[in-house]
Amino acid sequence: MPNTPPSPVDSAGPPHSSPPPLLPRRWVEIRREVPPWRGFFYGFSCLAVCLGFWWLLTRGETAETRIFSPVILPSPWETFRDFRGLWFEETLTRNTLASLRRVATGFGLAALVGIPLGVLAGCFRGVGAFFAPLLIVGRNVPVAALIPLTFSLFGIDEFQKVMFIFIACVAFVMSDTARAVNDISDRYIDTAYTLGASRRQVILKVLFPLSLPSIFNSLRLLFGLAFGYIMLAEVVQVAGSSGLGGIINRAQSRGGHQTYILLVLMIIPLVALGIDRMLYWIQRELFPYRYIGSGILHGAVRRLLYLGEDARSLVFRPKPYAPPTWKTSSDAEKSQP
Repeated sequence: MPNTPPSPVDSAGPPHSSPPPLLPRRWVEIRREVPPWRGFFYGFSCLAVCLGFWWLLTRGETAETRIFSPVILPSPWETFRDFRGLWFEETLTRNTLASLRRVATGFGLAALVGIPLGVLAGCFRGVGAFFAPLLIVGRNVPVAALIPLTFSLFGIDEFQKVMFIFIACVAFVMSDTARAVNDISDRYIDTAYTLGASRRQVILKVLFPLSLPSIFNSLRLLFGLAFGYIMLAEVVQVAGSSGLGGIINRAQSRGGHQTYILLVLMIIPLVALGIDRMLYWIQRELFPYRYIGSGILHGAVRRLLYLGEDARSLVFRPKPYAPPTWKTSSDAEKSQP
């Protein structure tokens, strides 16, 4: 029998070869879901490691036996022991509320200006191109460089801190709003125009409501950023002013109050985390179709809008619906003289 070369099928092996056996799963797997209890355990373990490392650097009865002197870095016990003095002597609650008031006022003003302009920039390319240079500068300018500018423009009083937060955040709010509007698919616009909606109705009743979940999520994240910015404006200030930054400023000027600075640095992320969780709950209840929630606030807002529409219909008589008329080419030819 003559020697014939093997066929491609024979050389490639059987046509229906079994897949390779799967490797056993391990506890360290890429993108594996972590149960809530295990995630809490991991986070608590991280805090315990940091606290132990802090204790190791500051252990010892005297300054000579420590790695870091108590003047530079107090021990965990020395720090938490001075919390009572921080609460009563420095009026911690009042200063925290003062910082929150400044952040809420400045950030609310940034949202009041940035959201409408961002919607317009997302709807109209010309408006976006007009504001593009300001957005590039506002998003990339160092925040610390704005402090002397706001001092020279607005003084050193309360108004300066509010305007500092406004200038530092308005570009981010406007840019994120424009991006959220741009992400809406064009098919919603085409459907609205097909149903006879005007340009104003497309913006107010289609593009803005559809982009509102993303806008609110961006505002929630930016508010935490603004709460960190306020420390820059409050640290550089005159003596006797309020705010968490004022506590840090007074502790630095007095000397020997490093514990107050460490406690404030712990309180700031805790307050920011609490506000973020509260805003996230509001976000889930306002937009349950996007972020899984019970929809309590969503239903309340819908009822208020329905009541507003009913009240408006009592004052202004609604126009009768006129379906759009479609003209064919033969109709257009007949209408010509």
